[in-house]
Amino acid sequence: MDVVIDTSALLAVIVAEPERDRIVELTAGHTLIGPGSITWEIGNAFSAMLKQQRIGLAEAQQGLKIFNAIHLRFVRVDLNNAISIAYETKTYAYDAYFLDCAVRHAAPLLTLDRALERAATKLGVKVMEV
Repeated sequence: MDVVIDTSALLAVIVAEPERDRIVELTAGHTLIGPGSITWEIGNAFSAMLKQQRIGLAEAQQGLKIFNAIHLRFVRVDLNNAISIAYETKTYAYDAYFLDCAVRHAAPLLTLDRALERAATKLGVKVMEV
């Protein structure tokens, strides 16, 4: 089964947040999919952590190494649909990209972002409980 995984869930795995083991358990044996923007969002998250001096460069590079080891299948976003979803759910485009993937691939969404979870529920997208 395909599972759309968002940046919040990926970061929880990468930086070993308390939800890590549950996320790994939920995704075992499934194909993780998401928009290509995940790469940029991960990079942005690490640059923010560096800027806030929460981590050092070596830690960020190790985190990126872990990210690159995660098997993700990037799927093309239907930008027109994503913008319609953003309008309907009052979310930013980056969140709508995940929702577009979930809707068009009939896949559940795995997120730790409560606002994204509410938007997914509004669209009838199944959300995996962490």
